[in-house]
Amino acid sequence: MATDYLASTLAELVTERPARSRVFEKFRLDYCCGGHIELDAACAKKSIAVEDVITALANLDGTAQSQEERDWTTASLTELADHIEQTHHACLKEELPRIAGMSTKVRAAHGAEHPEAIEVAEVFAALKAELDSHLWKEENILFPLVRDLDAATSLPPIHCETVANPIRVMEHEHESAGQALARMHAATKGYSTPDDVCSTYRALMDALATLEQDLHTHIHKENYILFPRAKQRETELAAAA
Repeated sequence: MATDYLASTLAELVTERPARSRVFEKFRLDYCCGGHIELDAACAKKSIAVEDVITALANLDGTAQSQEERDWTTASLTELADHIEQTHHACLKEELPRIAGMSTKVRAAHGAEHPEAIEVAEVFAALKAELDSHLWKEENILFPLVRDLDAATSLPPIHCETVANPIRVMEHEHESAGQALARMHAATKGYSTPDDVCSTYRALMDALATLEQDLHTHIHKENYILFPRAKQRETELAAAA
């Protein structure tokens, strides 16, 4: 277990121990789309005392690692792609329609008194449309290619020239999704609930907070584990040709 936190990027720290994402969520440090930044620079950017973050990381690292903290760097590309589809994609397919319905109701009921409800409904509608398309492209274009590279003994035909091309598109869409989450988080002051709102508003805030954390974890697994390893696999097969 690495202890030189300052010399590591946020993504490296979470890849090494996934539970560290809880610390970064608490301090609002971006370990998915912005995970390439080293810890001290990330803290300085957000005006956070790096000593506080290091203390929280050290305390977490002093606890036993749970069975859920799978080291996905040791899994096959196929196994990791399957895991992402069966967990994170499945979660999105269930939650996106549910949250869309709640956001529409909350906008109608509370939009006049709480303009953040209007912003959330608009931002979420665009996010849902983008994620629906994003999941289709991953499941029908990118992930099948990743599985082909994993199973191949020689470089297979790649209709998009290189796996880096669809990966680049997915990374751009990840960035867009992260920006949408940040907008909703800011508009609702961290998914807080005013005293004069209904239970649906409260349920919506809880669902958005859960969605944000799962999507951060989802994006991290793709950007910093699956995608780099898929590109490396393509390079290895090309070199062996």
